[in-house]
Amino acid sequence: MALQESPHPEREQNGQSKDAPAQVQSSPEPAAEAMPAFAGSPVMLQYHEIKRAHPGCLLFFRMGDFYELFFEDAVAAAPALGIALTKRGRHNGADIPMCGVPVHTAEAYLARLIRAGFKVAICDQVEDPAEARRRGNKGPVKRAVVRVVTAGTLTEDGLLDARRHNYLAGIAEAGSEMGLAWLDLSTGSFALTPTSETALGGDLARLMPGEIVLPERLLARPALFELFGEWKSALTPLANPRFDSETARRRLENFYGVKALDGFGQFGRAEIAAAGALVDYVALTQQAWAQQGGAAYLMPPQRVVPGSVMQIDAATRRNLELTQSLSGERRGSLLAAIDRTLTGAGARLLAEHLTGPLTIPEQIKARLDAVSKGNTALAEGTSSPSHLHRGWDATPMKPAFQNSAFRVPMAANGTSACADTGSPCDRSACRFSMS
Repeated sequence: MALQESPHPEREQNGQSKDAPAQVQSSPEPAAEAMPAFAGSPVMLQYHEIKRAHPGCLLFFRMGDFYELFFEDAVAAAPALGIALTKRGRHNGADIPMCGVPVHTAEAYLARLIRAGFKVAICDQVEDPAEARRRGNKGPVKRAVVRVVTAGTLTEDGLLDARRHNYLAGIAEAGSEMGLAWLDLSTGSFALTPTSETALGGDLARLMPGEIVLPERLLARPALFELFGEWKSALTPLANPRFDSETARRRLENFYGVKALDGFGQFGRAEIAAAGALVDYVALTQQAWAQQGGAAYLMPPQRVVPGSVMQIDAATRRNLELTQSLSGERRGSLLAAIDRTLTGAGARLLAEHLTGPLTIPEQIKARLDAVSKGNTALAEGTSSPSHLHRGWDATPMKPAFQNSAFRVPMAANGTSACADTGSPCDRSACRFSMS
């Protein structure tokens, strides 16, 4: 039997490593499973098997109350997280690098790794340690990757900026067509549109996705070298077969439980290929849902009609400082100057309208009519701010008034109260801003 040592001898006092920074504190790890002293032990064999299945990801390997990282993952993660790099056991005659973070504070560390450009596979214990003990010496506690955390698949509030979308985008081609799809996993929004080599740069600049999945063959397209160079840190190349349009169509039909996609609209093959690849990628990263027989919530895909949104290239957007100043900050941008929305959803809608100006006269008129209707209702006193908060019905192509679409400043000397906020409100002095 192999000799074993305590997994965290430095953490035995008050659960904190003497080499770890002050903010990393935790209770000692339970003794249900000890970290083996050499790399050929059952636990490390389990680690290597899981790690091989997730290349390109840092592996958060659950051991008691800590997520541990080993080998090259530990070497890469320790400086990014500002934690101590230690060593445990030996492999091929060399010490095994190791670092770890407490489970109860893992979200904060995940945020730092994602911002640094890493993908992280979360490997949890899927078996009760007591059950493992009852099995005797029949292997370590069962573990499995329950989720792969990437920049485009975040759902936790602590990892997201509530006032901006976090899009996962997909690019595909079918024949001579090129399609673009994007979704926000935290809100369920899902859209797609045809694009081209010349239009793709402007489309991506408008959406500013956190992650872009695309077939490997597109990386070899000379006309896209410069564009993909600008988005290098966000690119996630996948095998070409994952972007097959017919496979994607069947995947979307199965996902929505329909026999045909015609009820959602008329989509081109490339658009369907891009959308299907996104649904496939979400399933790959959200493995816990799949293991429980569930799936992500996504609204039916909406097609953005070509030419319905103004095309603005990336350089022009930067110079206009629509959502970011030239220094890359929100402060000093046009969006920061006009955003008076009260909620994250309203802020996201305002940014979407600002970055994608309408070009179809009927849609522009519908939006202006909606603003005029709200102004008139407030001025005449026929509607209260609470009515505007709740919204009213609108046809699909017209802007719908949502709770988040308005900010109603409260007058300092107001005599009435807003039904939603309870704050004083003088309707005659009340102004609002639609996002």
